[in-house]
Amino acid sequence: MITVARRTFRSSPHRDALATWAAISDLLTRTNTGAQQELSSVAGIASSIIADKACENSPIIVSCEGPQTRIYCLYDDDAIDGSDANEDVLGFDPLKGDWSISLPCEPDDLGWVQSALQQKSNRITARDRTETKKQDTANNSQGATLEIDLEGLLKP
Repeated sequence: MITVARRTFRSSPHRDALATWAAISDLLTRTNTGAQQELSSVAGIASSIIADKACENSPIIVSCEGPQTRIYCLYDDDAIDGSDANEDVLGFDPLKGDWSISLPCEPDDLGWVQSALQQKSNRITARDRTETKKQDTANNSQGATLEIDLEGLLKP
């Protein structure tokens, strides 16, 4: 069984696509600053995907040794209203261990996006937004475990 966390970010017109990617990157790298440079290196590509509204109904899928994170974006009136947004911090490191990010992409752009991402990162890939990503059984074969930091939880 896979544990999944969902986050929904307000995008255009609340914030532009680059600022949306920056907010998503901040969420993902809050506890893993080593990944900041890798996520920054694909900012232009990811922004293009976000601007095309590919993340409206197909999530950005972040897989790691812990729970899977699915990130959606809100656009237009929904982004302005923001009532369906959830940009809260995660209670775990979404980039723990051997992590990967799968970006949804318009079918017509998939070729150039995959090529551009390969030049920047081995962990960040693109998929056709109309297809569902096969669950990574290698990372989840032993089951997802959630580690709770009791010391941190009990601190005032």
